[in-house]
Amino acid sequence: MDFPALTPARLVRRYKRFLADVELPGREDVVCAHCPNTGAMTGCQTSGARIWLSSHDSPKRKLPWTWELIETEVGLACIHSARANRVVEEGLLGGLFPELMAPQANLQREALLGHRSRADFLIPASPDIFIEVKAVTLHLGGGRGAFPDAVSQRATRHIAELCDEMAQCRRAALIFCVLHAGISSVQVAGHVDVVFAEALGHAMRKGLEVYALFNDITSRGIYPRHAERLEALTT
Repeated sequence: MDFPALTPARLVRRYKRFLADVELPGREDVVCAHCPNTGAMTGCQTSGARIWLSSHDSPKRKLPWTWELIETEVGLACIHSARANRVVEEGLLGGLFPELMAPQANLQREALLGHRSRADFLIPASPDIFIEVKAVTLHLGGGRGAFPDAVSQRATRHIAELCDEMAQCRRAALIFCVLHAGISSVQVAGHVDVVFAEALGHAMRKGLEVYALFNDITSRGIYPRHAERLEALTT
């Protein structure tokens, strides 16, 4: 996945979840940018850190700048969590998930999941495969990454809905898309959200397939490198 042209900046602060004050080169005033992340962003919102922004000239947008990347002590991290879907899509189409996607298979986005949600992807097959994507940026040290970085009732609901699909004799998969260069392994953050951790453990025992996708992250783009199936997740 290629980024649009990005502009380097410095982070002043993140606040009200979706806003960030930033310093742009050549400007003395502080600019407000959109922060496209609902999580705690632990370790990824350090004041004074170098960041990268994309710009948008749509008249419908209140904020022309969107925060994309931050330079952490252990490498670049993408805080724009919605980018994970595009990266996973490239990984699926590029053959990194042969257990899920056969050559020439179709890939559908935003398939109806349950009564009020949509799965990130559906692979029509026998049986159909529903796929949910979660972005991982929480770095615990020693290369360990974890999800979630904040309590997420939405993520827990998605797990329950994937279980409902498996009860209908369909397959279901969860892909952790690693958007932090310092992360080389993934676990569940039970210390952050015990309810999600318990729901995920239950779902895996019922047959939920869990994978991690590791990526090369640069200011030019995010490129899928390799995928691993996770047979068990530590907390």
